Amino acid sequence: MKRLSMIPALAIALAGCAASGTQESATNLSAAQCRDLTALRNHAPLTRERNLSELAALERAGYDPSKFYDPYYPDDLHAAQRQVDRWYRAECAQAQVD
Repeated sequence: MKRLSMIPALAIALAGCAASGTQESATNLSAAQCRDLTALRNHAPLTRERNLSELAALERAGYDPSKFYDPYYPDDLHAAQRQVDRWYRAECAQAQVD
């Protein structure tokens, strides 16, 4: 009987976790990241700032370069690059035409 009374509470708690986990910010890339990614795509000279900006975007997309041994490399890097490309096309339209 006690287990049955816990089920609704557990369902509500799980629903709250699921709802909070699916919320994303309106933008995934900052204006500086859009600018830097555009410069990199246009073969501008490499700079430390542009490289760090790209790395930050890849990390936001799920890539973790700090792993000593990564059995999924380079697949995880490619997946993060595809995600950053999707974000770039969706969020950096203004930077692309500049």
